[in-house]
Amino acid sequence: MMRSASRVLAMVIAALPATTGAQQLTPYTVEADGIAASLTGQPGDAARGRALVLARSSTCILCHSGPFPEARFQGDLAPSLAGAGSRSTPAQLRLRLVDARRLNPGTIMPSYYRIDGLTRVGSAWRDKPILSAEQIEDIVAYLATLRE
Repeated sequence: MMRSASRVLAMVIAALPATTGAQQLTPYTVEADGIAASLTGQPGDAARGRALVLARSSTCILCHSGPFPEARFQGDLAPSLAGAGSRSTPAQLRLRLVDARRLNPGTIMPSYYRIDGLTRVGSAWRDKPILSAEQIEDIVAYLATLRE
């Protein structure tokens, strides 16, 4: 099972679109089990967040399933996203997207907004986050609406 999950993760990361140019990360503060402050200083757009979650390039539904009847072949390696906004606060969702390894060092979930301390990173991804601060906030805004 672990070998299969690792293989899926490698395929997921390889399928992500590379960002252009080196990016500077917005500083953030982890408090308890979350990041309270928006990475952009403003709320994200839930409609854009839903589109990102469903886009195969963001990889969410490759591992997660959820209330997406139009999406075929949803993942089953990770918990369902249904009810994510009931189970977690926006701060908790934000930390899970930014750097899930802070909460679970053994997770297969990529750290979508981290560039330091990573190994086996493809050259297109070195020194670049997988998702931008805006994309993180959009996904947080959408996941917060999922209340089952």
